[in-house]
Formats: sequence, C-alpha cells, structure tokens
Amino acid sequence: MKRKISCLLLALFLILTAAGCGNEESGRENDAGEEKKIQIGMSFDSFVIERWQRDRDVFVSVAKELGAEVNVQNANGVVEEQKKQIDYFIQKGMDVIVIIAIDPASLRESVKKAKDAGIKVLSYDRLIDDADVDLYISFDNEMVGEMMARALLEEGIENVVMIGGSPTDNNVPLVEGAFKRVMSKHRVGIIDSVHADNWRAEEAAAYIYSNPLKIAQADAVMCGNDDLATQTVRALAETRQAGDILVVGQDADLAACQRIVEGTQVMTVYKPVERLATRAAEEAVALAKGEKMEGEDVTLIDSGAYKVPYIGLEPISVNRENIDEVIIGSGFHLKEDVYLNVPGQMPQ
Repeated sequence: MKRKISCLLLALFLILTAAGCGNEESGRENDAGEEKKIQIGMSFDSFVIERWQRDRDVFVSVAKELGAEVNVQNANGVVEEQKKQIDYFIQKGMDVIVIIAIDPASLRESVKKAKDAGIKVLSYDRLIDDADVDLYISFDNEMVGEMMARALLEEGIENVVMIGGSPTDNNVPLVEGAFKRVMSKHRVGIIDSVHADNWRAEEAAAYIYSNPLKIAQADAVMCGNDDLATQTVRALAETRQAGDILVVGQDADLAACQRIVEGTQVMTVYKPVERLATRAAEEAVALAKGEKMEGEDVTLIDSGAYKVPYIGLEPISVNRENIDEVIIGSGFHLKEDVYLNVPGQMPQ
C-alpha cells in the first residue's frame, strides 16, 4: 500500500512539474511575442491646432492594426520639452521616432542621437533641417500657397495683407513663397507680411486691431491657417468688414468651413490628414522592419546637409462650390455642423 501511495505521489509530482514547465515555456513565448512588437514614439508640437488630434488618432489606430504600439507625447509648444521627449524615446529603445517639430532647426542634435542609437526617425509634416531623417512626409506646401493665391485672384483683388504662421515652422516660407510668386506675377500688391509666433492665433486679431489703415487698404487677408483666419474674421466683424475683406486659410477646420458657407471666408485648403497619418503609420512600421520604401511618390528632398526621402501628398482647394462634395462627402465634417449657422442653405 505504501509503495502504491509513493508511486501515485511521484506521478502527481511529475505531472505538476511538466505543467509548470509548459506554463513557463508559454510565458517565454508570450514575452518574446511582446518583445517583437514594434515600438513607435510620437512627439507632437502641441494640440493647439485642431487637426493634430485627428492626425494622432488615425496614426495610432493604423499603427495598432499593423502590430505596433505608439507612445504619444505632447510638448505643448516648448522646444526643450520636445528634446526631453526624444531623449526619453531613445532611452526606451524605440524602433522609430515620429516628430512633429516645434522648431525644426533646434532638433538636429536630437535626430543625430536617435540615429546613433540605431533608431529610425520620421519627420512628420515639418522637415527637420540639416538632419539625416529616414523619411519626411507632408503635403505639398508650395501647392497650398498657390491655391490660396488663385482663390483670391479669382475674386479680382489688388492688395493683400499676409498673416503667416510661426517663423520657425519651415512649411511657412514654402507656403508664403509660392503665394508671393503668384501675387507678383499678377501684380497684386502685398501691403504687409507678419507672423504669429508659435501659431498663436490671437496675434492675428491683435494685428487687425492695431493696423486699421493697412487693413482699410487691403482687399484680402491671407492667413497661415484657419485658426489665424478665425481670429482675423472675428476682428473684422467688430468693424463690420467681415465678408467685404476676403479671407483665406488652410486645414479645413470646422469653423472655417462654416465661414465659407456663411460667406466670411473665401476658401480653405483641405489636407486629407487621414491619408497623411495612414501613410505615415505604414511607412513607420516599414522602417522598423527594415523594408524599403516603395511608390512612385517617394522622391528625395534637400534638407540642407542631406538628401532625404520625401513623400508629398496633394492638398485640395475648398470653396463654396465644392465644399459639399469634398468636406461633407468625405465625412471630414458633418453636414449639419458645417451648415449650423445657415440651416436654410443646407443641401438636401
């Protein structure tokens, strides 16, 4: 009887030991699986601009579908904070770091440290100057400026004031340069050209209030984005000039789309951020896997010291004639939201 009990206890011990080994092995497989998951760090300038939240949500969703995890950080417009975030991503051993730069020129050393650590760097929407980034992806910013200019030319303007975005954003000179070339070609006078530091929209309103004589001479105001346009139109409305002085912007913010159907903004430039964020997430995962970028739209751009791979997506000019098709038809904004203030003009 004792022998039988001993045999049973030994058999039970062996079964439990085998089960424990099996669980341990399974745990190692799970750990290995987790280690293989691609890690992406994403540092945003800030979320002051409306579109950045949409970029973030789409990027994270697509990356997750592709098996990657995304750690999103918000620098709140502070350059030193963004540098700390990049250092943190380097310490965490991210596979890829995606940067929406506050001041591109100040991040060259941060990019170098990431590259020295074997981490891929994707410059999102704003090119980091003189840095060896693995990919720069954005919209064609010169086309944005041309679209703004053409929209105003169609209205027959003679003089314009320019209220641009942050002077440290290297997309700003691209947009403004293209705008000025078109204006010069058609002999439209530029009365003044100013910039809003860190894209602070309230500076646009402050300019309107402080420069009534220049505004009185202008037929139009070219705004660097729709946030600036919002403050510009509000200031113009206080002097009963909204709708008389033409306004253009970019980003297709909801407020801008509402102004277009109301008649206080001529046009905005719609940049399908879903396409940009989706493509960026796909390319970030490909970079992490060491895959080559493919596609006819992949070219090279001069960042100063380097030639870097570049993908430039095409924006869309939106005005009263095509807003229903482009903005509402794509689901970017809801019809009832766009026509909130003019329900009688809402299309059936």
